[in-house]
Amino acid sequence: MAGLRGGHHIEWLQGGGDYFAALVRALDASVQEIRLETYIFCLDEAGTRVASALVRAARRGVAVYLVMDGAGTPEIDPAWAAQFDQAGIQWRIYARFGTVGWFSPARWRRLHRKLCVIDGRVAFCGGINVLDDLNDPSYGRLNAPRFDFAVRVTGPLVAEAMDTMARFWWRMQAVRDVRERELPSAWAALQASVKLGAGAGAKAGDPDASGGARAGLLLRDNLRYRRQIERAYRRAIGAARHEIIIANAYFLPGVRLHRALLHAARRGVRVRLLLQGRYEYFMQFHASRPMYGALLGAGAEVHEYAPSFLHAKVAVIDGHWATVGSSNLDPLSLLLAREANVVVDDADFAGELRSRLEHAMLHDGKLVDSVSYRDRPWRQRFLDAVALGLMRLLLVLSRNRY
Repeated sequence: MAGLRGGHHIEWLQGGGDYFAALVRALDASVQEIRLETYIFCLDEAGTRVASALVRAARRGVAVYLVMDGAGTPEIDPAWAAQFDQAGIQWRIYARFGTVGWFSPARWRRLHRKLCVIDGRVAFCGGINVLDDLNDPSYGRLNAPRFDFAVRVTGPLVAEAMDTMARFWWRMQAVRDVRERELPSAWAALQASVKLGAGAGAKAGDPDASGGARAGLLLRDNLRYRRQIERAYRRAIGAARHEIIIANAYFLPGVRLHRALLHAARRGVRVRLLLQGRYEYFMQFHASRPMYGALLGAGAEVHEYAPSFLHAKVAVIDGHWATVGSSNLDPLSLLLAREANVVVDDADFAGELRSRLEHAMLHDGKLVDSVSYRDRPWRQRFLDAVALGLMRLLLVLSRNRY
């Protein structure tokens, strides 16, 4: 995967309000091809807008490829499935749980990235699922929207995103053909996947882009890019001289990433973390709390977001390096799931993110006090220890080290 290149024009999109408006406009302007990958595709108000735009595009002759994850989206409403089929949308649900064992690594190798490429010229990448900001599949209607981000990008990295998504589609097709004993079709699908680098994906992007920001696409998968996102974080943190701000929904960094943050704080870098303040899942909520102690002791600030669920996976370092994407800083994202982040080296872009995160910390975050953390009730300490122990056990059983 190439490093950062110039020629990108990037627009911040905060929350579903910004994201779905921009996405639907781009879908309605499409003329050739749409590729969309998402963990959750919920056919609520926001999801219906996106689904309707996909159907409209397919009916006017646009090739539409849609992939949803089998854990985030186990099923699609039959009425909408029929509409997709009638319009000619090619859609798949990736890796349904089925009979896969609970501790099998295959069960947790999810498609967690949120990517969309339209006509090979514009890409969307971030942490936002196709899900209304005020709707939660587990908790129902929320009192405030989720805190999350995505970006709209034109420029060279669009070609990488398109190539990645096309290869993934054809590999899924090959696996399905093998299961159905269509071996010639499977071989053709694999050949198509291999040839994409010199085919449509290589021609994608915005050939007219000039100037603009330096940016790149970072992927995490279980083949070529197993540690790309984690390494990018560690390099940026290791090079930090003034300030690190990270907002991450599920924060349980591995030893090396945790150590990099500690070293940065101890050498005088201001480290500020905006983390999940509301209970969502037992493991993620409680397992992250034991991470706080050493960070607070090193001088880092921990702010917990309270108005709603924090779902962002973003960071800004020294006012010029920034990233936005789908990858949490936890074992599921950094070891098992397919993820995608955009990394940008641009002061204006990073400055806008910094302002938004500072506003959230000041107005919507609660600063964790080191004394209160140290003296937290024994029941909370016990639950934190149990959750962290279970997480580590699951990693051992799934044959992963972290």
